[in-house]
Amino acid sequence: MATRFDLENIDIAWCPGCGNYSIHNILKAALEELDIDPKNLVIVSGIGQAAKAPQYIRCNYFNGLHGRSLPVAVGIKASNPNLTVIVESGDGCMYGEGGNHFVHAIRRNSNITVIVHNNMVYGLTKGQASPTSQRGFTTSVQVAGVLNEPFNPIAVALSLKCSFVARAFCGDIQQTKEIIKRAILHEGFALIDIFQPCVTFNKINTYKWFKENTYYMKDHDETDIRKAFERALEESPLPLGVFYVEKRPTFESQQRIYKNSLEPLFKRKHSVEQIMNLIESKRRW
Repeated sequence: MATRFDLENIDIAWCPGCGNYSIHNILKAALEELDIDPKNLVIVSGIGQAAKAPQYIRCNYFNGLHGRSLPVAVGIKASNPNLTVIVESGDGCMYGEGGNHFVHAIRRNSNITVIVHNNMVYGLTKGQASPTSQRGFTTSVQVAGVLNEPFNPIAVALSLKCSFVARAFCGDIQQTKEIIKRAILHEGFALIDIFQPCVTFNKINTYKWFKENTYYMKDHDETDIRKAFERALEESPLPLGVFYVEKRPTFESQQRIYKNSLEPLFKRKHSVEQIMNLIESKRRW
């Protein structure tokens, strides 16, 4: 389906069959159905195969440093809250190099959507184990197999009371699209961890493997964080769907930065006296 977000004559540098293609098409379809204007969309990324995604879509985008997409996205949203801000990153970029930003961006609850392409391997740098690689996974570096416990982004996000936590599989197009739409519409930090195969460097976690080792949660109470955490700890099979949703103040609202303001933050000009008064008023809070 053609969308306003398509780019013509673009050379996409992903391997044939890569799960990134599916996420790319699903995201464009979700944005089209939500009727988001490409001019009001900013996609931020770091470094990696997943981080190339913004280059292949008609929108404003910012490619930053490895693991440093979140602080940029938070700053963009605070500067102009009328923008739809989405982060696209891989499991290595977001949970490895960017792990510290991941933790504290969740705590701030900035109104951004974070899509993590989770293929359980470093695809850009030739197949080393990533934070989410499973125990026993062998690579040219981890020749004896991965020894560490895999990083569990769902459990970590829930432990920090992330206001929207979900997981999907890129092979399930309709389900993933609906989850992305819900995440974009959510007011607050929305995490979607999306399983996607790396057809070149991960011969274990394939399309077939994900199909056979995942299931969608039914009759799950999205407001019960304890139940959500129990689900997050399940390993075989791995649950998919929306784990938890909570409505609470966003980073922007707590900083008195509102949508449709006549003066977005990037246009405001404060005198030194105004800034000092603002700081003093926040201390009294």
